[in-house]
Amino acid sequence: MLLPACSHTPVASPPAQLFSDHLFAAPSERISAEDVFALSDEMKSYIENEMAGSLMNKGLHKGLLDALYAKNQLRLEYDAATTRNASQAFASRSGNCLSLVIMTAALAKELGLSVEYHSAFVEPAWSRAGGMYFLSGHVNLTLGGRSTGARTIYDAGELMTVDFLPAAELRGLRTWVIPEQTIVAMYMNNRAAESLVGGRLNDAYWWARAALGQDPEFLSAYNTLGVIYLRHGDWPQAERVLGYVLEREPGNAQALSNLALALEKQGRVAESGVLHRRLAWVEPYPAFHFFDRGLTAMRLADFKTARDQFAKEVDRDPYYHEFQFWLGVASLRLGDLDEARKHLALAVEYSPTRGDRDLYAAKLERMRATRDR
Repeated sequence: MLLPACSHTPVASPPAQLFSDHLFAAPSERISAEDVFALSDEMKSYIENEMAGSLMNKGLHKGLLDALYAKNQLRLEYDAATTRNASQAFASRSGNCLSLVIMTAALAKELGLSVEYHSAFVEPAWSRAGGMYFLSGHVNLTLGGRSTGARTIYDAGELMTVDFLPAAELRGLRTWVIPEQTIVAMYMNNRAAESLVGGRLNDAYWWARAALGQDPEFLSAYNTLGVIYLRHGDWPQAERVLGYVLEREPGNAQALSNLALALEKQGRVAESGVLHRRLAWVEPYPAFHFFDRGLTAMRLADFKTARDQFAKEVDRDPYYHEFQFWLGVASLRLGDLDEARKHLALAVEYSPTRGDRDLYAAKLERMRATRDR
C-alpha cells in the first residue's frame, strides 16, 4: 500500500473543451507554481542567522518548529483572510492552514528534510462571502529525516507531523497522503476563490485554470471554474464543466447546485428542477439552513426560535465564528448573560481573521463593561 503513494502515475490533462481562454483578459498578477514554495532572501537570512542556534541545539525538526512557532520567535498568527505563498506567509507572519503548511514545507526542504503532505477527513466547514458559499478542507504535513536519495528509508522516530488545528480537534484525525502538486492546486484554487470574492473574474479564471494544470483530478477546482463561468455569464461553459464533475462524482452537492443554476439561467427550468430534487435528497439541510432561519427569527424578534436555530448550526459546526456570535446575541436578547458571554468568547477564539477577532472582542468587552456598570 505504501509503494503507490510514493510513485506518481502520469495523469491525463483536463479536457481542453472545458476552457474558454478567449472569454477572459490576461491576469493582473503573476500566476506561477514556482512562486508557491520559493524562499525570499528574508527567509534564507532567517535560516542562516536566527535559526542556527536552535537547529544546532535541538536538532532539525524541533529546532525548525521552535524557530517558527515559539512565542519568542516569529509568533506566527492564524489568519484566513487570504491564502499566501511561502514568502508572503513569512513576511506577514500569518496565514491560513494551507499557507502555514506551505511555508513550513519550504523551510524544511531548504534544510534538506523530506516532506509528506496529508489531507484530512474532517467535518464539512462552510463559510460564505460575496454571495457565495465556500467549503474548506484541512491539510497537514509530516517532516522526515534528511533525504540522501530516492530510496531513503526513515526511522519512525525521525518523523514529526505538524498540524495547525487545536489539539482537541486532532484526536482521531484520519488523513491520507497527497502529492505536492495537489497542494499547489489547492493553493491556486484558493486564490481563484478569493479573486472571485473580490470581483476579479479574469484573475479567478487563470488561477483555476492553473490549478487544474497542476492536478487534473482535483475536482474542487473544476467546481470553482464552473462558478467563475456562472459569474461571468457563460452558462453553456458552466454547464459543461459542472457536468464533467458530476460524471465523476454524481453526489457532489456543490456541482448539483451550481449546475441547476446554470440550467435555470438558460431557461431550462424542468431540467433544473430535476437537479434541485436530487440535491434535496443528497443534502436535505444545506449549509447555513438553520442559520438563515435564525436570522429571520431575529428580524421578527422571536429570539427563542432564533436561539434554537443558531444552536442547531453550532451543533453542526461549532468552530464557525458567525454561528457562535449570533447564538450569543440571541442569548443576550433572552437575558441569558452567561450564555451570551460564553458564545461571544468562542466567536473571538474561532475567528479566522484579525478583523473578525477585533470586532467580536470589542463586543464582548462592551458586554462586560455594561455588566460591571
